[in-house]
Amino acid sequence: MALVGKVFDLAIIGGGVNGCGIARDAAGRGNSVFLCEMNDLASGTSSVSTKLVHGGLRYLEYYEFHLVREALIEREILWRIAPHIIRPLRFVLPHHAGLRPTWMLRFGLFLYDHIGGRKLLPPTRSVDLSRDEVGKPLVAGRYRKGFEYSDCFVDDARLVVLTARDAADRGADIRPRTRAVETRQADGLWYVTIEDTLSGERNTISARVLVNAGGPWVEQVLTLGAGVNTRARVRLVQGSHIVVRKLYDHDRAYIFQNSDGRIVFAIPYQDDFTLIGTTDRDYDGDPAKVKASDDEIAYLCASVSEYLAKPVTPQDVVWTYAGVRPLYDDGASEAKAATREYAFELDTPGGVPLLSVYGGKITTYRRLAEEALEKLSSYLKGTSAREGWTAKTPLPGGDMEVSAVAALTAELMRGYPFLTKAHASRLAHAYGTRAAKLLGAAKSMADLGRDFGATLTESEVRYLISHEWACTAADIVWRRSKLGLRMSASDIVVLDDWLTAQRMPSGCPPREMGARS
Repeated sequence: MALVGKVFDLAIIGGGVNGCGIARDAAGRGNSVFLCEMNDLASGTSSVSTKLVHGGLRYLEYYEFHLVREALIEREILWRIAPHIIRPLRFVLPHHAGLRPTWMLRFGLFLYDHIGGRKLLPPTRSVDLSRDEVGKPLVAGRYRKGFEYSDCFVDDARLVVLTARDAADRGADIRPRTRAVETRQADGLWYVTIEDTLSGERNTISARVLVNAGGPWVEQVLTLGAGVNTRARVRLVQGSHIVVRKLYDHDRAYIFQNSDGRIVFAIPYQDDFTLIGTTDRDYDGDPAKVKASDDEIAYLCASVSEYLAKPVTPQDVVWTYAGVRPLYDDGASEAKAATREYAFELDTPGGVPLLSVYGGKITTYRRLAEEALEKLSSYLKGTSAREGWTAKTPLPGGDMEVSAVAALTAELMRGYPFLTKAHASRLAHAYGTRAAKLLGAAKSMADLGRDFGATLTESEVRYLISHEWACTAADIVWRRSKLGLRMSASDIVVLDDWLTAQRMPSGCPPREMGARS
């Protein structure tokens, strides 16, 4: 797409869930949109969450009723528009004597069931942990009462990529690996100098409105020349997770209470693993260098071992990941108490609008995008048209009923009988109704090209390059999928070498991914 002479309605800096959500909504309302991200899409906070679309049960303790209600409403909306990458999940909350009393848990779960307009998900039930199968993995005789309630699981990085894909399909110019190096105002417009991080090539784009969705880098974006002394501040909070081999056989997750007031989740993950998280501690440093510390790993292991009959040790950990949450700084004394509400700062230096986004959570990203465009409505031509459309329109591959992924898996196996059930299921959950697009007219596994291991084929890799902006092995095996858990280190090196051989002289493949498809 040529940039010279074009004036975008909206330029967005940041390719996480908030930036991509705003890009999608704005493009769908008829605005011309440019989005740049200095790394891969979802390469920061948006791919290192606890993978939940949830109301946030613990936020009720901090009286954040508005946040919980909004998130609970969004929970089922997101499930409807992306049923391939979002699925319902039941959580078991054991009662721990000496911590939160039973009446408090009952009351909190009653609110959780009723304040968010729950329609599809089943309600809370009481559980006898001495008899029910969900009590079997727990320390024998220690936990007798419990509750089981509903929330949803999400493939967070795919949520971001599919949101960007839909924005691009509606005309947005999505530019990963493109860093904003300077912003300035002139003649009633924003001018953003951008640099391709692979080739070093620089260009300048212009837009009527600038959105700063830099996440942990939101304050750094303001230093690029925006000329704004914002009143809001970001609070960086580190959250770390560990992954271990599957700890139990049933399909429920656990929410464990700790004596320090925090909670830790244990969640079935990628069929053969259990995801454990998260921590909450203030972070000071480069967000790009965050990693799970030995202390955090030990803390998470000890937290779940308090409840499980078979203790978890640091030696059991097969993968760790950590991220920095860019929370709105509300002055809370502890990181765990810092609000997850989002906030906006709308400034007009020189009369040109700049909207900075602070905080938020994955569950409310769609509603955040709507509110962002409401605040910018007087500056954008299309913001009154199709308001609320993102709540009704599926993300790519999500045009099916919420319970149809199993049927889609069976359909793929009928159409492509050489696929194993596990392979077909993975493709159905990742790509939904677009899975057949990457399989094409294949009649055998050989027709899918090179086998990189763990069911990853050349056909799928080429699809990810041409449709989902993938460039490196890490993009593919840790963000577009989690196949890195199953592939060997040598498999990943082979994939990266193959990708390097496919690239154009300037780096990654051409920019056709930003056009309509």
